[in-house]
Amino acid sequence: MSTIYNSIYLASRSPRRKELLQRIGIRFHDLLESADGAIQVDETPATSEDPAEYVMRLARAKAGAAMHFLQTRSLPVCPVLAADTTVALGGHIFGKPDTARHAAAFLAELSGRTHSVFTAVAVASESRIETELSASAVEFRQLSDMDIQRYVATGEPLDKAGAYAIQGEAAAFVRALNGSYSGIMGLPVFQTLALLRRFGVTPM
Repeated sequence: MSTIYNSIYLASRSPRRKELLQRIGIRFHDLLESADGAIQVDETPATSEDPAEYVMRLARAKAGAAMHFLQTRSLPVCPVLAADTTVALGGHIFGKPDTARHAAAFLAELSGRTHSVFTAVAVASESRIETELSASAVEFRQLSDMDIQRYVATGEPLDKAGAYAIQGEAAAFVRALNGSYSGIMGLPVFQTLALLRRFGVTPM
């Protein structure tokens, strides 16, 4: 008989992921809050790495590192969920901007174009790691310099992949969307629930 879990560990600091897990009734413990920097993953893309492969690799690495942390600290073991999101245009990966100027440059490149948003979710147990991938296409309207400067001035782009949050003020930039809205936020709900069910985790 498979083990049934009523909670998971979340290996992410993203408030959007926490909010989405709460919305779908998944109880979780914030692992990174207690790990105090002990879980580290190099997020540098490999040379010519495909964006989808990149997020899948990072999500698996984060989940694996978090499970290793649990095992070495003799903490109660239950499934660990990790995720990674990236924005890509023409195969080029857009990470999180370091500065306001960097954010403005990202937005100028995305202006008037359709880009891809990839979010990979990984769940790890003591014996295995499995992943799911969400791929979406987002078309931005043409952005003026004023649009970009006003948005950057809000501070919202600075910790977001691709320098925008679709659930924030950047929603006004989106002309069309094909894919998963929650995936673009950072945690595709459909894929996440499917993955958790395979590990014996169900919503409350």
